[in-house]
Formats: sequence, C-alpha cells, structure tokens
Amino acid sequence: MEKFSFNLILEELLTSYKIHGGINCADGKNLPSKKAVSKLTEDLLSLIFPGFYISLSLSQDKVGSFCLEVLKRVYQALLEELEKSLLFSPIKDQTAESICQRFLSKLPEIRKILATDLKATYEGDPASASIEEVLLAYPGIEAIAVYRLAHVLYQENVALIPRMMTEWAHARTGIDIHPGAEIGSDFFIDHGTGIVIGETCKIGHHVKIYHGVTLGARSTKGGRRLRGQKRHPTIEDYVTIYPGATILGGETVIGAGSIIGGNVWLTHPVAPNSIVTLVDQEIRVRTKNE
Repeated sequence: MEKFSFNLILEELLTSYKIHGGINCADGKNLPSKKAVSKLTEDLLSLIFPGFYISLSLSQDKVGSFCLEVLKRVYQALLEELEKSLLFSPIKDQTAESICQRFLSKLPEIRKILATDLKATYEGDPASASIEEVLLAYPGIEAIAVYRLAHVLYQENVALIPRMMTEWAHARTGIDIHPGAEIGSDFFIDHGTGIVIGETCKIGHHVKIYHGVTLGARSTKGGRRLRGQKRHPTIEDYVTIYPGATILGGETVIGAGSIIGGNVWLTHPVAPNSIVTLVDQEIRVRTKNE
C-alpha cells in the first residue's frame, strides 16, 4: 500500500472536481444550499402547523409573536435561496423579492386546502384517533404539505428549490411527490411508503392512494425530448388506488369513481366507475412437509 498522504488525496480530489464537476462555489454557480432549504422547509411547516415542528411548548397567547418571528426568518432565508436560484435560471421580469412576497401571501390559501387533506385523512382512516394524531404521526400529511408549498414555487417557475423541498419530504416520509404534479383537494395518502407521483400527473378531488402506488411515465427512448410533455397519468375525482398498483403514461386516464386493485399494472384509460383487479392469480397453500 502506498504511503498515506493528505496532499495526494487532495490533489486527486481537485482533479476530479475539474473533470466531473459536482462542486458548488460562491464564485461559480452558487446553487441553493441543501441545508438552508431543509431548514426553510421545516420553518414553513411551523407556520402551516404552529407548535407541531418545534421542541418547546407554544402557548396560545404566543402564537402571533412566534409566527411573526418565523415568518420574518422564512422571508430572509427564502429570499437568499431564491437569489441563487435566479442566478442559475433567471425568470423574465421577476425578482427574488417579488416571488418571495407572492409565495408567502399564499400561505393562508395553502392552509385552507391542507385542512381538506387533514379531514380526508382523519375521516378515511378508522385507525386515526384525532386530527392531532394525524398531524403528529401520519407521514402522508407531511409529504402533502411540503408538496403544496413547493408546488406554488414550481408554478412561479423557480428552479431547484421546489424539487429540493419535496426530496426533503421524500427522505423523511418515503413518499415521492414531484412539485409539478397537480393535486386537488381532500387528498388522502394512507401509509404512504413507496408512493411515486410524477411531474405531469393530474389528480382530482377526493382521491385516496395507498402505499407502493406509482403514478409514473413509461420508459422510452425519447428521454430529454419528452420534457414538457404530458408523461404521467390523470386520476379523476373519487378514485381509490390500492397498494402496489402501477399506472403509467400521459394518455392513461382513470375515470371518476373508479377503484384500482392492488398490484394492478395499467397503461391504458379506464372508464368512470370501473373496478380494476387482477384475474387468474392463483394462490397455493402447502404444508411444510409437501
């Protein structure tokens, strides 16, 4: 084995940075900070659900002062990260300040639609004892909340930050919702682990999705040429999709009121009020001695 040398390792690393990239410097692209966006996302959740994302108790008479303090902190942090994002991908006639102000002004509206998601989760799961339990213990609500925040920034054409936010939630919850997806009110994710919802997916109101569901795109040779096209399915109102179902393709529409059974593979449209299940799936039970 060669003699250990910090300088040799450093030299090889510096060479690797030049060849392969993957380095973020203030005098280069100066991209948004993963750590800062993670903290920003958690602070935003504290504004959406005060008292649920802090370690100290929050008294009723302190809610206003607490939220004002967090709001100001979020404004400064988001402004800084937006400025980096706009350097990477400018938006015509837009400033970090104008985007930041519009985004924060929409927080009450985001809370309003999240209230429908909370209600759908509580009423849709007999195991939930209270709304408070849903907020404290259900990963689906956290993933949906972060998605709804990130989606507003995505609609502003902000680069990088929306995806960083939803990937923060993905790492915490196991639920992968692209910020570009369009999702209606009263959305219920049950259990949630392994759910994937793609960028161009459209989901209506009162939709229930269980763990392991993929609403994805078909793998083709098109690659980058398909960017901007509808690649993911449309799920209409009052659809329930059970665990392990895979629904692919931009032309795949699941009609309103339909039920998609577990482990179903779908790449074609389904009429409203359909029940889709697998057939001819034989289950055989044997004794250990056979």
